[in-house]
Amino acid sequence: MRTRRSRARISVAVLVVFAVVVVFVIRLVDIQIVQAGELNAESQDKRARTLVTYGTRGNIVDASGAVLADSVLRYDITASPRVALSRSDSVTSVPDALARIAAITGQDPAVMYADLSADPKSDFAYVIKSVSLDVYEKIDALNIPWIYTMRHPARTYPNGQIAGNLVGFIGTDGPQAGLELTQDKCLASTDGTATYESAEDGTQLPGSVVTSQEPKDGGTLRLTIDRDLQWYVQQRMQQAAGDLGATWTTAVVIRISDGHLMTVADWPTLDPNNVDDALRSALGSRAFSTPYEPGSTIKALTAASLVDAGVVTPASGVVVPYSLPQPDGSSIHDAFYHDTENLTLTGALVESSNVAIAQFSDLLPAPRRHDYMAAFGLGSYTEVNFNGESTGDLPDADQWFGRSNYSVQYGQGISATSVQMASIFQTLGNGGVRMPVTLVEGCQWPDGTVTDTPSSEGRRVVSQSAADQTIAMMEQVANKSGSAPNLQIPGYRTAVKSGTAEVAENGEYGNKVVISYAGVAPADDPQYAVVVTAGIPDSVYSGLIAPVWRDVMAQTLTTFRVAPSTTSAPDLPVYW
Repeated sequence: MRTRRSRARISVAVLVVFAVVVVFVIRLVDIQIVQAGELNAESQDKRARTLVTYGTRGNIVDASGAVLADSVLRYDITASPRVALSRSDSVTSVPDALARIAAITGQDPAVMYADLSADPKSDFAYVIKSVSLDVYEKIDALNIPWIYTMRHPARTYPNGQIAGNLVGFIGTDGPQAGLELTQDKCLASTDGTATYESAEDGTQLPGSVVTSQEPKDGGTLRLTIDRDLQWYVQQRMQQAAGDLGATWTTAVVIRISDGHLMTVADWPTLDPNNVDDALRSALGSRAFSTPYEPGSTIKALTAASLVDAGVVTPASGVVVPYSLPQPDGSSIHDAFYHDTENLTLTGALVESSNVAIAQFSDLLPAPRRHDYMAAFGLGSYTEVNFNGESTGDLPDADQWFGRSNYSVQYGQGISATSVQMASIFQTLGNGGVRMPVTLVEGCQWPDGTVTDTPSSEGRRVVSQSAADQTIAMMEQVANKSGSAPNLQIPGYRTAVKSGTAEVAENGEYGNKVVISYAGVAPADDPQYAVVVTAGIPDSVYSGLIAPVWRDVMAQTLTTFRVAPSTTSAPDLPVYW
């Protein structure tokens, strides 16, 4: 009886064990065979992490390769709140760890803890973003187990304000201004992607990284400007603004042979490293974006046009009263009262006589005068296509009524940017051939190829003879005008023209002016043209900016080791 019961119990036990084994076998088959693909995929999804591998944005460099903008590595310090807040075996508590980090970063530990504990089940939270290598190394040395690091590139501008208005800056939404924006096609990088498997606490498993797309670096943007000259000119224009009480100043240095911009300086300036503290008006380049009525500097263009058309010579003369009545009841007058004078065309430039220029302009029909002005580049964008660039304003000749028929020839009723004005004097210094205005020499890619090289083809505007005669007349300004002592550069012949233009407000001219000087040197073999401008100075006398022009030109000649003049200036008659 007992034997039967024992056998029955054993049989039941065997059946139960068998049933359990069968269940486990079925479940094992289901897991390892039937659901294997699905479960593996789910497992992979839980372990796999996507990693962005960053390409490096290209550098912006000056003509000699000095870096104006580059990319550096920055580090985002992150944490796993789930791991940090659940660790009971940690030697350092979470508040203590955060306090140690805060001692390095200057953060508030209480705020850091609140951010970390906002979502205790999360595997990701920022501790601090975009710290330098030095800060990262100090935090890494703390050996906090739930702290992780993410690397990414950031933009930096090692020369600060030098060329900052040209270079522009990068914001949270990408390129925002200047060359960073307009040349983004060259500079932009392409990020790559990779995946890796992670442990339970989120750390990367060694050897698990699989790259799915390689990153691509951006190109190097090569500029024509010279960093050292740019620095000097910016400093000089800031000083000039203070001395003159001006609201703004600009200076442009252009190489005459090829139209390359060696310096484009604006004040107020911009430090791309600290955009938040910059004036809104400094976020671009005023030299490109803000046209002004140039005043008498345009008289050099007018003289060249008249000589090229064959209607005058430098010795041609007119009788010049202080004021010249117009049929509409208005009048043209000179800046300072004088008795009636007999001025040559050369004298019209030396004395900067509006009345004389108006009479000489009557010798050439308005449409032809307009065509000359347009050929010099007025009313058109330069070839640079700078962000926010203005064309200025050149009204059609059929809109030149009454007094405006003449005022445009002495720089009122039209407007131009500082860069456009520099291009005019480049053309005169280059024997009448206008070269494309150039700021970017090209984009050099990581493989060494260079693209986007600018055009080097010039266009004749006036004859060699007309240009040379105009330069000779401008030399008389440098030697015989009231500002002559402030325009002399020992060893060099200079050719210049001053300008003072009233500023129109609400359709009327008031007491505010823009003063400028523009010219070339050496006059016997022009190498560089310089234009300096001051907006809304305390004084209306353009001669106050003459020393600024002299200093900028002298520094330019020194920087590029231009040979001194070897001949004497001509002596052209001012009066007849």
